[in-house]
Amino acid sequence: MNADKRHQIFERLRAANPHPTTELEYTTPFELLIAVILSAQATDVSVNKATRKLYPVANTPASIYALGVDGLIPYVQTIGLYKTKAKNVIETCRLLVEQHDGQVPREREALQALPGVGRKTANVVLNTAFGVPAMAVDTHIFRVSNRTGIAPGKNVDIVEQKLMKFVPSEFLMDAHHWLILHGRYTCLARTPQCWNCVILDLCEFRKKTPAPSKAI
Repeated sequence: MNADKRHQIFERLRAANPHPTTELEYTTPFELLIAVILSAQATDVSVNKATRKLYPVANTPASIYALGVDGLIPYVQTIGLYKTKAKNVIETCRLLVEQHDGQVPREREALQALPGVGRKTANVVLNTAFGVPAMAVDTHIFRVSNRTGIAPGKNVDIVEQKLMKFVPSEFLMDAHHWLILHGRYTCLARTPQCWNCVILDLCEFRKKTPAPSKAI
C-alpha cells in the first residue's frame, strides 16, 4: 500500500470519528491501567461493569491493595481469568505504592515490570493516559492491518513496527483507536461489513489474514 492511500484511509477514519478514545471507563491513569489489565481476553463491557462497582469503593493503589486478593475477587469475578488478574492487580498496586509513590510510571520499562502488564497494555496507558504516540496492537488491529494492507505482518511486533513507521505523523496519536474501533464494529473477523466501510475503495482486502504467532 502506498503512502497516499494510507493517508486517505486515516483522513476518512478521522472524519468519521474526530475524537476517538478507549471504550474502557476511567478517570485517572491508575484506573485506566487497572481496567486494561482486567481487559485481557475480556470485553470492555464486562470490565466496565466490574469497575463501576469497584472504583467507588477503591480506585487508588493503596485502597485496592488494602482489599487484598480475597477482597478484590468479588468485584472482578465476572471477568475471565479473574483469579490471576486479581493477583496481578494486587501485586501491581503493591509495587506502585512501594516503588512509585502510588503513581503510574510514564516509562515503558517501568510499566512492563508490573504484573499483568505486557507491551500492549503499556502502549494503551502511554498513549491514552499520557499522550505518547504508541500502537497497542490487539487482535482487531492485527486483523485490520493485515486485511486492509495498511501494515501487513506475521506477528503483532511486526505490525506494530510497520504501523509506527507507515502511519502519517498527524494521525499517529489516534490511529490505534480508529483501527480498534474499525475492527470491532466494521471489519469483523468472520463477516466484515464491507457494505458499511468508509475505506472500502482503498482497502486491499486480505481474505486470509494470518493468525498471530504469539499471544496478544
